[in-house]
Amino acid sequence: MLQFNNGVRLGTVCSSLIIIIGLTSCGNARKAYRELLYLQGNLDTLPNKIVPAKEVAIQKGDLLSIVVYSDNAEATALFNQQGNGSASSASAASGATGGYLVDQAGNIQFHSLGLIQVEGINKLQLTQKLTDSLRLYLKNPYVTIRFLNFRFTVIGEVLKPGSYTIPEEKISILEMLGLAGDLTVYGRRDNILVIREREGKREFGRLDLRKNNIFQSPYFYLQQNDVVVVEPNPKKPTVNDQVTARNLTIASGIAALASTIAIIFNIFK
Repeated sequence: MLQFNNGVRLGTVCSSLIIIIGLTSCGNARKAYRELLYLQGNLDTLPNKIVPAKEVAIQKGDLLSIVVYSDNAEATALFNQQGNGSASSASAASGATGGYLVDQAGNIQFHSLGLIQVEGINKLQLTQKLTDSLRLYLKNPYVTIRFLNFRFTVIGEVLKPGSYTIPEEKISILEMLGLAGDLTVYGRRDNILVIREREGKREFGRLDLRKNNIFQSPYFYLQQNDVVVVEPNPKKPTVNDQVTARNLTIASGIAALASTIAIIFNIFK
């Protein structure tokens, strides 16, 4: 038979139980909190401050805005018109209208210049290539080029998965997550997968958003047509929190019941 000394012994046991569960809960909460933190550690290092200035390579399926200028506006207009007779229906539009679509052979069709291989080179290289060729037809020509369909796709544990087309030509993995509404609490921050196709080959890159060295990764800045996959976290920290809260509720109920029994016992003993 249980012996009670003014309910002290049972109350002490229950209090100890609550303390143990509470400490476990705090430890789990701190661990879950650390798992949700981005860019942990010291960010103020030289490698993190260096921003790589790498031009994006042109790929099949890209839509390019190409606008030509020169000292002769009338002659220049011929290179900025749609349906000039020499351009194919897929890429006849100039940069002033619809853009030049890079076909599956990696070419665009340009007025007077014919087929131009553009896949694998960047905008600066294409600008120089077109400018040199246009000197045969125009006086002091220059060209501006930009992407019209810089697109990426994000799927998995984000609030707004889908394909996004942006007017910019440079976006980081952090900016991308901002557009997608950030990761859910179930998303793995330590194993973001970036799938990239380049020159007919598929690449797979991994990023750990908790580490500050992601700035140095070649996958920190996305390229057009990248696919980002956010895997679910099997631990599901919110579920753990619910279990811990449930345990605390049960422990509190047991302590309250024990205290009540102890009081009744002392009254009627």
